[in-house]
Amino acid sequence: MSNERLLRFERLTEVLRGLGAIPELEPFLQAVISAAIELTDSEAASILEFDELSGTLRFLAAPWTHQESLRGMQVPVDASAAGWAYRNIKPLQVSDPKADSRHFSAVDFAAAFETHSLLAVPLLVSGKPLGVLEAVNKASAHYTEEDITILETLAAAAALAVQNANLQRRIQASFSELSELDRLKSGFIAITSHELRTPLGLILGHATFLRELLGEEHREQLDVIIKNASKLKEIIESLSSVDNYQTGAARIHQRAISVARIIEEVVDSFADMASRRNITLKAELGRDDLFAEADGSKISIALSNLVKNSIMFTDEGGHVFVTGQAVPGYIKVSVADDGIGIPNKDLPRIFERFFQVESHLTRRHAGMGLGLSVAKVMIEMHGGRIWAESVEGKGSNFSFLLPINPAQAEAGSRVFMP
Repeated sequence: MSNERLLRFERLTEVLRGLGAIPELEPFLQAVISAAIELTDSEAASILEFDELSGTLRFLAAPWTHQESLRGMQVPVDASAAGWAYRNIKPLQVSDPKADSRHFSAVDFAAAFETHSLLAVPLLVSGKPLGVLEAVNKASAHYTEEDITILETLAAAAALAVQNANLQRRIQASFSELSELDRLKSGFIAITSHELRTPLGLILGHATFLRELLGEEHREQLDVIIKNASKLKEIIESLSSVDNYQTGAARIHQRAISVARIIEEVVDSFADMASRRNITLKAELGRDDLFAEADGSKISIALSNLVKNSIMFTDEGGHVFVTGQAVPGYIKVSVADDGIGIPNKDLPRIFERFFQVESHLTRRHAGMGLGLSVAKVMIEMHGGRIWAESVEGKGSNFSFLLPINPAQAEAGSRVFMP
């Protein structure tokens, strides 16, 4: 290899190293065409990208003297040298553009420039073309195989940069779309919940009044109305709880509470439900009252959802145990069952709103997938943590850690929350 050729490839290596330090796409591509001009001894260079909407090539980078004149110009794929390189996915050298029909002379006219020779190579990512890198008007003789190698190397770097920029734009667009959908969803939930509360309250109130007024004759029908209206009210409250937490509207009212007493009250409230399903439901507590500074109603809601979930997904004759114990700085509450369990692949998502395990084992159980997400919200509002462990077919264990005071909650938030 001659000294001149060796120096060119050393310079190419140096340029490639320098490109890695340029984070923004536009200056990166400008550096690429500057390197192409220097290393192929050309008068000018440019980078074009295929535009799917117009089906043409458009200029991404050009020398600053031509940027304004070439901005917005569309280069046809089927009637240009750049288009030929793009379509055929291989380099094209044109020694006499005036005699070659593939040369798109409109670019020369727009830039007030005359092309005497050109070399075009495709920008490839995984073998697929994204655009073209062109060098024009080599100072001496014709473009060589060495020039092609240099231009292809620079084109590979430019292709990766363009691809990454396109992916980032798509990701950002997806995030923006998701944010807008989430905003619309939250607005819909807030409006719907507000509008449903009043008529639902009237239905419950009048149905309860009629049940007392009409006596036994229509009690069964009115009980059905009250039961289903209460279920709908529970769904609305669950939706509102999660939405208020996500929008920052939720508040907790802390005071000294006995978690042990809450556990006992929740277990008592589900005794009839467990009995009807022939499920053993027990609270296992020590002598400690397990005091904490917290919003008792929200802790009760969280625990109720966990207990209800365990009862629902435990077969007849099964067992559900609720335990509470003091650990340093926290109170740990667990709800364990020997029910159907949760597939390992679904465990990471069970606390998501509306998520339901898609299985023939679970579809027979009613529900909208809100209970666990509400429990998660109620615990995290206190700076706590909630999680689940499960073996499919053997049962599940849901646990949460509740900070005993706000200072511990602040410390815990730095550990538990991302």
